[in-house]
Amino acid sequence: MKNIKMKKAILSLFALAIVSVSCDDFLDVNENPNDPAISTPSLTLPVALEDFGELNGRTMTYLGNSLVVNWATPSNWSANSIYSRYNFSADDFSNIFETSYGTIFKNLTYIENYEDPSGAVDYSNYKAISKIVKGFQYQLLVDLYGDIPYTEANFRGDNATPAYDDAETIYKSVIEDLGAAVALINSTDTAEDPGTQDIIFEGHMDYWVEFANSIRLRMLVRMSNTGQDAYIATQIADINANGGGYIHATAGVNPGYTANEDQQSPFYDYFVQPNGAEQNRKDFTVASDYTLAFLTNANDPRLERLYEEAANGGYKGAEQSTILPGVGFTSADLSKVGPGLLVSADQDQIVMSEAEALFVQAEATVRGYLPGGDAAAQALYEAAIEASFVQLGVEDAAAEAATYYDQDIINVSWDNSTDKIQAIMTQKWIALNGTSSIESWIDLTRTGFPANLPIPAESDGVRPVRLLYPSSEYARNVNNVPTQAAGDVFTNAPFWK
Repeated sequence: MKNIKMKKAILSLFALAIVSVSCDDFLDVNENPNDPAISTPSLTLPVALEDFGELNGRTMTYLGNSLVVNWATPSNWSANSIYSRYNFSADDFSNIFETSYGTIFKNLTYIENYEDPSGAVDYSNYKAISKIVKGFQYQLLVDLYGDIPYTEANFRGDNATPAYDDAETIYKSVIEDLGAAVALINSTDTAEDPGTQDIIFEGHMDYWVEFANSIRLRMLVRMSNTGQDAYIATQIADINANGGGYIHATAGVNPGYTANEDQQSPFYDYFVQPNGAEQNRKDFTVASDYTLAFLTNANDPRLERLYEEAANGGYKGAEQSTILPGVGFTSADLSKVGPGLLVSADQDQIVMSEAEALFVQAEATVRGYLPGGDAAAQALYEAAIEASFVQLGVEDAAAEAATYYDQDIINVSWDNSTDKIQAIMTQKWIALNGTSSIESWIDLTRTGFPANLPIPAESDGVRPVRLLYPSSEYARNVNNVPTQAAGDVFTNAPFWK
């Protein structure tokens, strides 16, 4: 399959003028669109989508890569000790919760509730997009926090202290909302075309249907251990009935990223300055020895795309530790984030790759939720590996992918893998390295795969399974936020576990 790069136009100066904001940051169109007279869905949507891409491309990707042992820290830096000790607190990663509710959901809810004063413009497509993106983000919040505000959330000043809803109930509500979004798209031919204000699919609503179906299937597969196969089957039948299928190309945010200050693609900007120099983060983020060894032993050509050669030569990783030797384990000795991930300042910010969607379908097929049996599952598995090779820019990707998965290696070759779910999760872990790796952590919690990932010696020997609610939530919503202890990070797994 061919990966399609979705290039987006820079938001117009006319739109910037309407909302009267500074042109210093072309992405900052309208952070808080509270006045319908000056803000419309067409102005609000790109802001919400850019915030959505940035959060998932930075904090969540970094957290995921660290917890599934893709990255480590060199001995000449003291950063990232949390990933060697797992001493998570309520103040860690709080922007995941805060940004989701404070900006992304706020703007998306504004779009959903907006009615054109003249009655002349049908914003149904905008509303459907908002429902789909909210569904994506709500799924992640439930996976990371459990119970969260939902039915009473996003009412702005009308309810600053929303109640918390049951995690499983939210999941099912989101699954239904994704179906409703698809129905909304399919029910109208007169809705306003979002065009380039849609900085993910440029107004191609059939792609949004595919994206909604892919998110929905991911959630249903995640519920596979809950004893609800009848419910899952009913929901998948509903997906099949809408006829939209699943994404056939990587979904990525791009409002027109450029190599200028505050305008670079979020993940790229995390590591590289606009002048091409390294950000500190690139110097203190290096390959783990475990993942490098795994890729090497499997003769995986993606190694040189996921990681770059060390300044002192060769490919070398480190364990996740704050007490590495001072010699041989500095940032100059170790491999950093590679060229297949840091492509250019204007690269799309991936939110769901084609490879991920294919692996989800492969798992659903193995579990009997999708038809075709073993042959169909194998075809999806191998197509997903090929999509990963293409995404990372491996030369002659299709042939190289086939050579790779034809090896007689367990969890590489389909036929040589006795546990097909383990093979899928292992290859999905490789494919999501550096992109949607938060999903790899969630998959690891759910399935236990990839197996044998090391746990840092400085930790208590147990990997986290969730995040703690931010302290700010206890400060402003103390009567509703569930009580937690520090140990819940390791013991209070999501409902689907």
